[in-house]
Amino acid sequence: MIGLPALYTLAGLVFAGWAAATLLDRQHPRRLRGAAFWGLIAASFLAGDALGDMGNGVLVLALVGLALAGAPGKGQPATSSSEDRAASAAARGNRLFLPALVMPGVALAGTFLLPRLGGLFDPKQVTLVSLGLGAMLAAAALMAWTRPSASAAVQEGRRLAENVGWAMLLPQLLASLGMVFGLAGVGDIVGSLAPLAIPDGSRLAAVVAFTGGMAIFTILMGNAFAAFPVMMGGIGLPVLVLGLGANPVVVGAVGMLAGFCGTLLSPMAANFNIVPAALLELPDRYAVIRAQVGTALPLWLFNTALIWGFAF
Repeated sequence: MIGLPALYTLAGLVFAGWAAATLLDRQHPRRLRGAAFWGLIAASFLAGDALGDMGNGVLVLALVGLALAGAPGKGQPATSSSEDRAASAAARGNRLFLPALVMPGVALAGTFLLPRLGGLFDPKQVTLVSLGLGAMLAAAALMAWTRPSASAAVQEGRRLAENVGWAMLLPQLLASLGMVFGLAGVGDIVGSLAPLAIPDGSRLAAVVAFTGGMAIFTILMGNAFAAFPVMMGGIGLPVLVLGLGANPVVVGAVGMLAGFCGTLLSPMAANFNIVPAALLELPDRYAVIRAQVGTALPLWLFNTALIWGFAF
């Protein structure tokens, strides 16, 4: 049955390809450190289960050490020049965006069609599997259309990854941090402190504490999924749902949206805010965040009002 292990293998092979390309790049100023950085990530995807909790923990510490030592750095990928890419873009125009539509199209179609193939795909992971399939098909379509060198996908991926740097790992690490916080009882601590800041019986104050906490924890951890177990366990369930009788569906769903407002304001949300700035080669790496402030704050107020108005 095809499920997450297949996606982990695919991701591991991609990182392994970057590691090999970096190792072969004699002009890379941090060649060995960069290759080790991508290689360790590949190992975590390809052999994470075999490494166990202790092995993966040591691997993460090694990655942090390599990042502090300047890995992965920037080399000289064997790929097209900026002038060549500009000429290709000018020749093909907006048609270059068509392959990008393959990914969401395949993901949507696969979500509905793959479960009908009689147990070939894991029904719980069919959307993620479809997304991975869409990525491979989009890459194949681009290769067939533009006809670059055989190593273009690996080299271009490595070039973009090196522009982003170690920050591309933040979403994965911060999501894990949220689980660690939950297991460590941070939600219980937040719950014990909440009554000190929330007047007894005040629905509005409780809602503001919950949505504000979701946004603030998301800003700190860069991921609303990491903030959710802390704030839902500390305020959402004990105060809003059990204490004041709020609808848990509204609290949970809109609470996540309030957390996403914090995502718009956080450099820790590297995949949303730092990666686009790096890919677009913006002079200000925080330009995306600055542009989103005017959306994030009113949207947080709107989500707070939604819970206050419809959860009770």
